[in-house]
Amino acid sequence: MPTSISILYLGPIAGTCLDRANALRRLGHAVEHIDLRALLPKTLWVDRITWRIGGQVISPLLLKSLSKELNNIKSNNNQFDLCYVDGGELVTPRVISLLRMYSKIVINYNIDDPIGPRDKRRFKAYRLSLPFYDLNVVIRQENVEELEKLKAKKVMRVYRSADEVSHAPRQLEENDYKNWSSEVLFLGTWFPERGPFLLKLIELDIPLTIRGANWHKAPEWPKLKSNWKGGNITGDDYAKAIQCAKVNLGLLSKENRDLHTTRSLEIPALGGLLCAERTVEHTSMYVEGKEAIFWNDADECAEMCRYALSDEKRRQAIAKAGNLRVKKNKHYNEDVLSEILTATGLVS
Repeated sequence: MPTSISILYLGPIAGTCLDRANALRRLGHAVEHIDLRALLPKTLWVDRITWRIGGQVISPLLLKSLSKELNNIKSNNNQFDLCYVDGGELVTPRVISLLRMYSKIVINYNIDDPIGPRDKRRFKAYRLSLPFYDLNVVIRQENVEELEKLKAKKVMRVYRSADEVSHAPRQLEENDYKNWSSEVLFLGTWFPERGPFLLKLIELDIPLTIRGANWHKAPEWPKLKSNWKGGNITGDDYAKAIQCAKVNLGLLSKENRDLHTTRSLEIPALGGLLCAERTVEHTSMYVEGKEAIFWNDADECAEMCRYALSDEKRRQAIAKAGNLRVKKNKHYNEDVLSEILTATGLVS
């Protein structure tokens, strides 16, 4: 089998999607990356329709623009060994038929919960397309049976993954600590269940810093505002904020049926101390009290934060052990993507 293949990669050219595309490049594969959303009108109505009704409504527009984009690639005599769809909320069976003109094998990787209650309408096109993919990769065990019931041909479950480059610890300088230091950090988007939880921590006198988007929507915003230090951050700023925090909270999305999140890997990968909800997946990934610390509710979370903050040597030891464990578990993009490519039969 070839050690290097050509891949048509469909997904946002940003965030963890871009990390995965770059990981494939580091593995030695030739990657042509197309952002499907960039082929559609920039109006917010496209996104609103996708989230509220489904991408199948937008599909006729996408087919036309994608066909033109792929024809430009074809003019350079590019045929692909694999088409890798990351997400797929805009991809319908007709889009897959188009993709098969350029690649015999078409697979899907979805980091969200496309069957769960939170984003169900957004992924209607995805669900219609499941039988037409050669492989469907998910990160929740319950999704496996759900996709099989929807006639998916082949379903594979993997864990989320950190990135070898984006989540490698940075060399920190004095100014970085000045800009990013915090005692207890939650870095993430507002969801309804998160406001009451973080407010309880504040009321329990936990020195909390909140960073992330949409927190102004929280009913608790007037009481959270003084702890909020800014919106979404990426790249080096994201890495440094985690590295400069003594304790990093890992909160789950209940409607997304999370038992672990990307933060569950990224925080230890960056050398941060993970303080997350106690779940069967978290406790299988890390030894509690030695590689990460866990809790069941806000009261216990506050207790764990105090436990970590009270002993700097112990805190650093747990963070270091967590970093070693995420490496041992091979919860990194290159490892996970290699496993996915092996499952396609294209590489060994």
